[in-house]
Amino acid sequence: MKKILILGGGFAGLDSAIHLRKMDYDVTLVSDRDYFYIYPTSIWIPTRESEFKDICVDLNALQKAHGFKLLIDKVESINAKQNRVTLTSSKVLDDYDYLILAMGASKMKHKGMENTLSICGAPEQSLQIRDELDRLIERGSGKIAMGFGGNPNDTSAVRGGPGFELMFNVHNMLKKKGIRENFELTFFAPMPEPGKRLGPKALKMMDKMFNSLGIKQHFGKKMKMFEKDGIIFEDDSKLEVDFTMFIPAGDGHQVIKDSDLPTNNAGFVKTDDYSCVLSEDETQSNIYAIGDIASLEGYDWRAKQGHIAEVMAKNVAFNIVSRDKGLSNFKGYHKHLNILCMMDTGNGAALFYRDDKKAYMIPMPIFGHWIKKGWGNYCRLSKLGKMPRIKGM
Repeated sequence: MKKILILGGGFAGLDSAIHLRKMDYDVTLVSDRDYFYIYPTSIWIPTRESEFKDICVDLNALQKAHGFKLLIDKVESINAKQNRVTLTSSKVLDDYDYLILAMGASKMKHKGMENTLSICGAPEQSLQIRDELDRLIERGSGKIAMGFGGNPNDTSAVRGGPGFELMFNVHNMLKKKGIRENFELTFFAPMPEPGKRLGPKALKMMDKMFNSLGIKQHFGKKMKMFEKDGIIFEDDSKLEVDFTMFIPAGDGHQVIKDSDLPTNNAGFVKTDDYSCVLSEDETQSNIYAIGDIASLEGYDWRAKQGHIAEVMAKNVAFNIVSRDKGLSNFKGYHKHLNILCMMDTGNGAALFYRDDKKAYMIPMPIFGHWIKKGWGNYCRLSKLGKMPRIKGM
């Protein structure tokens, strides 16, 4: 039985482990935390609509459900040529036939980042955001800014959706409490038209929502630094705030940057369409990279999302089986590139979709919120094997 080592316990890593175990491979999964975190539904932790435990799935339970081996540890270094992975515990892993990199991305560094919290950062930050909001609610007023940044070296590494969702949910929470008029809410981003990659209809809808909800917009200026009481922009103007939630763009994982793996200018692992890292002679190596850690090639509007990571994971499992059978009918991710987002507002949602042929937006007042809630339960139960996976999800 061939051995496969998977680094990372997020959407990409976990799904590849599940698929490869079904194909009877000996699979070892390395994760730096002992739970799988459902990031898309973490937006409700700060508003107390969900508890932290509701967003976590125990990796030990997932291990028992699917039969892979589990190591809770951090990756210290990777030496691709020597077929060796070293963990923080000093454990060396070199007995594997295939290596799958699924450790996610690092974050772009900004001056004063310690004065911000991110809904897409370490899971524990969702609790800290909740505490900051509680503090302002107890005070009865405040200025709250939320936004995201970009990576000029890789435009696919931006993640703004959760920022929009959290802002809308906070607005809805404050409105329910009857104190919305006491708070100044501002959404900021360095690009002049954040959300443009979703399509022109989405851009118009977002602008309409901001205006109708009384959320100020601060777009088109790069952030110079973050301070405790505000954000300094490139023209030295200052947005005064009591709390800042900021989602920095993704950047190449430091372990990857320090390795001998091929990367793009942002430090993401370069692969072919089949997610395989090519050797120096342009032949396929025994290493695959999936999810946020990989360089995503394609359209200008492309974006790294969980469902694309899952497509990559399923394809890699198929491609490894094909290789071992001496076949070359590999499956690529490029034809599956799209943006799919159920943007929750706390009292409804809107479904956004874009591919190379079309872009559309479907408003889902009230019931859209509960559809996303239902997806969170589906995600948990389906990964535990307690309900069947829906094709394409």
